[in-house]
Amino acid sequence: MKHRMARQIIPKIILAALLAGCGSLPSAPQLVEVPVFTPCLKVLPQRPVYEFDRLTPAATDGEIVLAMARDWPRGRKSEGELEAIVAGCTQSVADVDH
Repeated sequence: MKHRMARQIIPKIILAALLAGCGSLPSAPQLVEVPVFTPCLKVLPQRPVYEFDRLTPAATDGEIVLAMARDWPRGRKSEGELEAIVAGCTQSVADVDH
């Protein structure tokens, strides 16, 4: 008789345990933000072509000075663009702490 009662009770206990697990609602999904590395430069800017670099070794001092004078604004413009790109890639101390 005990064996017969056990056969009837055990499946009921297992069923009750399984249904009890279904009684609670699943937890709501949570948004977790994870920092992901992304390069700050998509494309490397091209180096300007300087007139000074195209001079022949036999160029006179006057030609060298004139080429450098013409290259000066081009170099400053290129430096300004690079500084702007680097400024966009750097983080302030406040950004790193968070």
